[in-house]
Amino acid sequence: MIVTTASLRMTGEKTISQQRYRDTENTEADTKTDIRRKTVAGGLSATGLRFAVVVSRFNEFITDRLLRSAYDGLVRSGAKEKDIAIVRVPGAFEIPSVARALAETEKYDAIICLGCLLRGDTAHYDVIVNEVARGIGQSAQETGVPHAFGVLTCETLEQAIDRAGLKMGNKGFEAAMAAVEMANLKTAISRHPATGKNVVGRASGVRKSKTAVGSRSSAVGKSKTNPRAVSSKRRKL
Repeated sequence: MIVTTASLRMTGEKTISQQRYRDTENTEADTKTDIRRKTVAGGLSATGLRFAVVVSRFNEFITDRLLRSAYDGLVRSGAKEKDIAIVRVPGAFEIPSVARALAETEKYDAIICLGCLLRGDTAHYDVIVNEVARGIGQSAQETGVPHAFGVLTCETLEQAIDRAGLKMGNKGFEAAMAAVEMANLKTAISRHPATGKNVVGRASGVRKSKTAVGSRSSAVGKSKTNPRAVSSKRRKL
């Protein structure tokens, strides 16, 4: 059997490429393991959590379907019926203010906002949609309580029906699951060594710096000479 230089070169290149492929596979597997270990995510168990559901009465034919599905999702996830509060508001525009009031009570782990807006012949739809979305997002950011957005913004009634349990699933159920996951994620972040401790450390550092500043200011205050004492000494002289 005659082995040429070209065949040896091809065999060597093939061996190197196979080794590189195996190394790449091992590296990707290690990377996936590292990412999985470092990832912080929320679970879908609602056991022990408390929720408030804010639902608009306007377009009740749709919002009732959203409410029933959201309630069913919470109960199936482990939430107790006594831990689910349902608050009805006149329309979608009133959802953000009531959601914020509930979040500020600090009684609930997450707020679920349900409503239905249908486009009409005027610009009223656009104004309400923007205000509702902005208000719910602002309430979640400023209170620190997760808010799930389950407000349908549809062009037609048929689109709303499809998203309330017909062809496109039920957005009320999806909002409930998002609320459960976000409530658990908030707890996971506070306990995770790469997030919670750093936050606590920064907060304690700020407190320490404030304390240091306060102690310096008090020391400076003590070091200042009392003018009354100086004047009394001068009188004695």
